[in-house]
Amino acid sequence: MRVLIVDDEMLARERLKTLLGESAEDEVCGEASNGAMALEVAAECHPEVVLLDIRMPGVDGLQAARELARLHPPPAVIFTTAYEQHALAAFETRAVDYLLKPVRRERLAEALDRVRERHSTPARSAPAEGRAHICARGHKRVELIPIDDVIYLQAGQKYVTVRHRDGEALIDEPLKALEAEFGERFMRIHRNALVAREHLAGLERDRSGQLYVAFKGIDDRLEVSRRHAAIVRERVLTL
Repeated sequence: MRVLIVDDEMLARERLKTLLGESAEDEVCGEASNGAMALEVAAECHPEVVLLDIRMPGVDGLQAARELARLHPPPAVIFTTAYEQHALAAFETRAVDYLLKPVRRERLAEALDRVRERHSTPARSAPAEGRAHICARGHKRVELIPIDDVIYLQAGQKYVTVRHRDGEALIDEPLKALEAEFGERFMRIHRNALVAREHLAGLERDRSGQLYVAFKGIDDRLEVSRRHAAIVRERVLTL
């Protein structure tokens, strides 16, 4: 893939070039030291991926990402930054990933593989309302999880588990607020669980008659409460 590197620090650009040089699938098509220059270079070299710093003089990375999204076709954006606090603002730009500096070889490869995977599958429409991503903060890492990839949301005592195509993460957002934000994309099956309609495979019962939902691509099963059983059966039949 053609990659544009954008960072106001030359050493940071050099490090990314070194990491990309180890890949036979990716090539650096251009460099820029600020957001305005990034837009100019992108118009010339048509990158498929932009590795984009956030704190830069003039046009910053978040502003540049919004403008890059107007290109046809728009490049995938992977933020590279030393600051965690910008992750929430990155939601609106629909970035593929958010890498904290110093960028590790494994994390960069993982992010680029995610872009390749999306290029190889049909594009899905963005949600009509709400964010395009959910932000999960781990130890020295901020993970942006695409809403399209979320299979279910399950509340625990302190956190909500976000089960997605690549694993799971914990967030501290209330399940009720997530349900209100994402509306018809998810269906409540229990007081502690919301499931994504597009990832549902069907319904199952155990020997005692307890109803469970099954999912596409994973072995997880979630219990359907008696209160929600009737409406869940009705909605699953219409999928």
